[in-house]
Amino acid sequence: MRTLSGARLTALICAAQVLVQIGAYTWPALLPSMIPLWGLTNSEAGWITGIFYAAYMVAVPVLVTLTDRIEAKRVYLFGVGCTIFSHLLFGSVAEGFWSALILRALAGVGWAGTYMTGLKLLADQVDEKMMSRAVAGHAASIGIAGALSYSSAGLFAALGGWNLAFVAAGASAALAWTLVALFAPPRGAPARAAAGVRLFDFRPVLRNRSAMAYSIAYCVHTLEMSALRGWGVAFLGFVALSAGASERLLPPTLVLTALGLIGTAASVIGNEAAIRFGRRRLIALAMLGSGAFGASVGFAGTGSYVVAVAMLVAYGFVIWLDSASLTAGSSGTAEPARRGATLAVHSTLGYAGGFVGPLIVGIILDLSGGMSRTAWGFAFLAVAIVMLGGLAAFWRMRPRELPGDTGN
Repeated sequence: MRTLSGARLTALICAAQVLVQIGAYTWPALLPSMIPLWGLTNSEAGWITGIFYAAYMVAVPVLVTLTDRIEAKRVYLFGVGCTIFSHLLFGSVAEGFWSALILRALAGVGWAGTYMTGLKLLADQVDEKMMSRAVAGHAASIGIAGALSYSSAGLFAALGGWNLAFVAAGASAALAWTLVALFAPPRGAPARAAAGVRLFDFRPVLRNRSAMAYSIAYCVHTLEMSALRGWGVAFLGFVALSAGASERLLPPTLVLTALGLIGTAASVIGNEAAIRFGRRRLIALAMLGSGAFGASVGFAGTGSYVVAVAMLVAYGFVIWLDSASLTAGSSGTAEPARRGATLAVHSTLGYAGGFVGPLIVGIILDLSGGMSRTAWGFAFLAVAIVMLGGLAAFWRMRPRELPGDTGN
């Protein structure tokens, strides 16, 4: 098979990531209609949303670390296969809380086998000069997929019901599997383990203070992002209903699509700003800004649908601003022989936060007696407090800048 240039390989993997992840947020997009359809509580809905991240958290240390010994392409195709089956089965047999929980967990395993393994596939074959931008492009593709997931779910659900939305997502993932299987070049012989490097020994990774600082910040970043993605449609639906506003011009699924696309642009812009002005500085400003929005959006945004939309989009922009910068920081300060293990720990911490975020919101809504202005305010405030705690830890650990960063 002919070797692809770094740019072409990046384009191929990014295109595949859009196709495979376009169904990732089908469930949150359809949440307002699925809660009454299946008679779910807010906590149960939060569990179905969060189990995706919990399954990811359990699977990713194994799947991503394996790419230090075996070809990342093989692990990636396994992950895509899990994604295909999870979506197709959800659209065919899911009928309530338990079946949805199991199949969303399988989707989380699929994500674990595709997200960071796709990045590792690039890292194995892209040179150091292009690595930071390849990471940003990879993060952008995930963001685009997440953004399109909401509109895609809404479109297919309108055409043929919620079942069709999941089946279409499975078909898209099958196309991604075919593209990577046919066109992604093999890495070649697996790297030999360096002396003293054991595959599943994560202790040296945990001792890497710089990489861990980026990973801890990524944990709270993903917590906040998943809370917004998981409950954004429901939040806007509540505001529209309570404020007596029409959703027809700006339906919640369209707003979340726009938010995802704007956030994707913010991630790329943030990475370029980190290169020019300093990675630590950019990340700290983004975390401080997102904490401020989180503390206010639930209280100030519930009185007007237009205000809620504007605040949510601005909130998403600052959340996404440091997304690529955090992953590039962890990858770039990892020991080369332990990069797969480092990305595994990075992802595990990130999606531990991803599991907790939607669950926090659902539990607080139930404890507050259901959706109300006060309940939404306290739910997002709790997320903001966690974010600011993560900022304090990040700043205290003072991770290294990357070689290409000029803002030291």
